[in-house]
Amino acid sequence: MTFCEQMWMRTATLLEAIHDHPFNTALRDGTLDRDRFAFYLVQDGRYLVAYSKVLATASARATDPADAAFFARSAHTALVVERGLHAGYLQQFGLAAAETEAVATSPTCLAYSSYLQATALAAPLPVLAAAVLPCFWVYQDVGTALLERTAEVADHPYRSWIATYSDPSFAASVEQARALVDRLAELADPGTRRAMEEAFCRATEYEWMFWDSAWRLESWPTERWLAGHPAVTRTTR
Repeated sequence: MTFCEQMWMRTATLLEAIHDHPFNTALRDGTLDRDRFAFYLVQDGRYLVAYSKVLATASARATDPADAAFFARSAHTALVVERGLHAGYLQQFGLAAAETEAVATSPTCLAYSSYLQATALAAPLPVLAAAVLPCFWVYQDVGTALLERTAEVADHPYRSWIATYSDPSFAASVEQARALVDRLAELADPGTRRAMEEAFCRATEYEWMFWDSAWRLESWPTERWLAGHPAVTRTTR
């Protein structure tokens, strides 16, 4: 059994929770309200900026030219293609840039982005590769499942989102990422392999947290406290 196969089995319960999360079931049914989806788009757009930089760092650190090229292409896709998808929806919703910029970066978005950026700077390349894999693989898995359940719904409101992550070209990139991680895991010493396992599991957990934060329209505790104490003078963070 390969490293990736072992990790998929190890995170099976968490992956099931991702598929069954109210955000994704509402997305599947086309009943996800605009406010939640818009919040998700804003947060994911910011996450993708950080993620693309993490992938670019992986490209710079890779010693195999093919690995470096893969990470570089993936960084471009995250920054241009995926964020372009988000921008299209936000424009469709009639949300101006000033409105989206006024939305605070959520605690989960900041935490996930910071975790990957710290891994990119401090961990060995195999650990970094394992940490970025769930963002590829989980989205492809969710997108494919949603396509299977919604293929006959011609006017699905989130068809473009589903199509992006169920596209065969995206599936091919996931296969490349998995093969890369499996190869690095085979060459890794026991300590590095354990760190790869921990990184994969942690990133997968962050994937669940990200959708959950969008469902809850997550805010900072101080924001909620200040909302209940309007007389308190606010300072800019």
